[in-house]
Amino acid sequence: MSFGIPAAFTALVWWFATGTILLLVRRPARTYRVSILCGTALLGLALTFMKLSGSVTTTASAYLGFACALLVWAWLEITFLTGVLTGPQKTACTPRLSGWPRFVTAARTVIYNDLATLACGVAILAITWRAPNKVSLFTYIILWGMRLSAKLNLFLGVPNLGESFLPAHLAYLKSYFRRRPMNALLPISLAAAAAITLGVARRYYSAKAGFEATACALLTTLLALGTLEHLFMVLPITSERLWNYFGASSSAVGGAEADADG
Repeated sequence: MSFGIPAAFTALVWWFATGTILLLVRRPARTYRVSILCGTALLGLALTFMKLSGSVTTTASAYLGFACALLVWAWLEITFLTGVLTGPQKTACTPRLSGWPRFVTAARTVIYNDLATLACGVAILAITWRAPNKVSLFTYIILWGMRLSAKLNLFLGVPNLGESFLPAHLAYLKSYFRRRPMNALLPISLAAAAAITLGVARRYYSAKAGFEATACALLTTLLALGTLEHLFMVLPITSERLWNYFGASSSAVGGAEADADG
């Protein structure tokens, strides 16, 4: 089976889904209710079809399981970026706060979303526990792991913060980011992501055609895109350009600039 088709599918869905979410959260706040209701309906459908596809190991079921996990993740992104599921801390970081107190305060800004992410993960694990098709579970784990790594690296400090992705009502989150040339975690994150990507890619080349090969190709591409997002944190170009069509490059963020010294 050609690697190109699932790879192109993954890249296109990743690009379009991210751009659509950015477009939705940049609309007036009065539209958020409809976006969240529609997203929640899609969440229910995603979990339902995840259950149905879990018992089938065909090429189509691999695509379906992958898409269902992305829909669950899209719901988490929408509820976070609209401000519905963030955390009890909704103010900027206190100047000169550092160390463990800074970490705890930063965690309080996103704890509700983190708990929702955990709940969705538990639900997907329960749905796929005895299912032969675990593409949904693996897709979700990759998205979760890459997001956790990205948040930690933003907290510790990177050159490119991607702050233009934040809508104006979440501008206070920038104060918990650090702009630094590098941090000790980022090389570890990149090395781990690259190693896992290569490992799954090797599995693709040893897999039989059909379900297993399709699943490995989808997951390999998703891992590669997650690794690329980490690279954008240090490259002299920013990832916002990828979503210019959706208006990602136009800053919607107000308030103070990110603390360059942490």
